[in-house]
Amino acid sequence: STQSTWGILLIMEAKQHPTGKIERCLASDGKVYFSYAQIAQSISRAVPEVKDFKPDVMVAIGGGGFIPARMLRTEVKVPILAVSLELYDDAENVRGTSVKVRQWFDEHSGVGQLVRNKRVLVVDEVDDTRTTLAYCVNQLFERNKPAAIAVLVVHNKIKQKLGEFPPGVIEIVGENVPDLWNCYPWDAAAYGHDIVAHERLAMLCAGGKDEPASGSTGWSSFLGVGVVSFLAGVGLALLMRLKK
Repeated sequence: STQSTWGILLIMEAKQHPTGKIERCLASDGKVYFSYAQIAQSISRAVPEVKDFKPDVMVAIGGGGFIPARMLRTEVKVPILAVSLELYDDAENVRGTSVKVRQWFDEHSGVGQLVRNKRVLVVDEVDDTRTTLAYCVNQLFERNKPAAIAVLVVHNKIKQKLGEFPPGVIEIVGENVPDLWNCYPWDAAAYGHDIVAHERLAMLCAGGKDEPASGSTGWSSFLGVGVVSFLAGVGLALLMRLKK
């Protein structure tokens, strides 16, 4: 059945920053799924704090920070640089013991020149143990000497952290969440789902409904309008048939 396949096993609460709480559920595999729309909404909530920081450039940590950084750039018009750091072994899907640098930018060419003595916003999808984020921030200070660094994460897991940020580093959080396994849409295939199945799981984890953004009526209103429009069309068709 649909319920056994997409079953909801446990209801939990996640503190939403800064507007209250969001009720979320675990999917039947014990994980929490997030949709593209939910991630975009979390990022939009963080935009005022990002604008207060006034970044000159973003540094997206690959691969989880790439799409959130691009979403943010729609509202905060600064260029994006990419770094690739590895703490997890993708082949074994297990956490490693140390962070490895796979890719770093050249600060002497193009956008890389916007880092030294500038204001840098580091972007990633989640602050889990903070190991990778703290490593990235420390490497930026050591290699590229920015004037200031802030960190933006879509989700901050409420747990004890293994890494620490240097003094003065600001963390901006889209949403605080419990310490559970988060599944993001760009990793759908890694969990054996296509994007449609992933988005459906995300909807179920959100309690079967979308989270309306500011100025949005959400899925329930959208579907309501659709049903009303359909019934109005049927009524008009019947009326015209009766006139004949």
